[in-house]
Amino acid sequence: MSVQMRVLSVLLRRLYKPRMATAERARKAINAVKADPAPPARVTARHRMHRRSLEGFDCYTVVPRSAPAKTVIYLHGGSYINEITKEHWSFISALADAGMRVEVPIYGLAPRHTYREAFPFLTAVYRDLLQTYEAEAVFLAGDSAGGGLALALAQDLAASALPRPGRLILLSPWLDITMSHPDIPVVERRDPWLSSVGLIEAGRAWAAGDDPRGPRLSPVHGDLTGLPPVELFVGTHDVLYPDALLLRERAPDGVQVNLHVVRGAFHVYVLTPVPEGRRAIATIAQILRKS
Repeated sequence: MSVQMRVLSVLLRRLYKPRMATAERARKAINAVKADPAPPARVTARHRMHRRSLEGFDCYTVVPRSAPAKTVIYLHGGSYINEITKEHWSFISALADAGMRVEVPIYGLAPRHTYREAFPFLTAVYRDLLQTYEAEAVFLAGDSAGGGLALALAQDLAASALPRPGRLILLSPWLDITMSHPDIPVVERRDPWLSSVGLIEAGRAWAAGDDPRGPRLSPVHGDLTGLPPVELFVGTHDVLYPDALLLRERAPDGVQVNLHVVRGAFHVYVLTPVPEGRRAIATIAQILRKS
């Protein structure tokens, strides 16, 4: 583990973990005013961008300087209650630098919106891309809640008889909003950032009274047959690590789940300014170029 990772772990534990450590604090965060999702100026200055509306929600397109042969649909994390951040936009910019066109759907957040509105919107984004790209040239990616949403969307596409995307790139995905894996309490003591109590509250808001173990909400329990290859990046000090292992265990024959595990890494380390994150981004760019 790098020095930068150790220092950030200390800062996260002191400054961020308390924010969702109790149900009361989580409910306050859920009901807080959402941030502006617009990309920062440094990203708009670096790439060609445009915004369009589908199913009542905005979707940004980030276009690289070279003509893109492939595209990534990137779903941001934030526990389904927080808007896209500058860290997400930095990663999106890195994907564009790697030659990818990146679609960034700004899906609605809880408590005003729920998962029920997300799937028609995301499916519309995918269908729209199929007018320009072959399905194998379209990749689904996401971090944390967005990673869980990306896996659930891939399952939904298969159930709708739509062609499967070329690959899934999941960064510390939230795969089970019930946080019921028996190994989670052990890992949670090492996690400097996330608290299962707060995540459970956020998951309830996103589910809006529906069964939280349903495949659109907790896709690790859904049908995993027919999925494209999965590249899953996760750290051992991430409370979501046990469910990442469960996804690989549950993957049926014919579904490839490649786990990229970093010892001592915290949640979504790929999006942070640590050497481990930079190496992961380089690996992801290489995988996408070769896919």
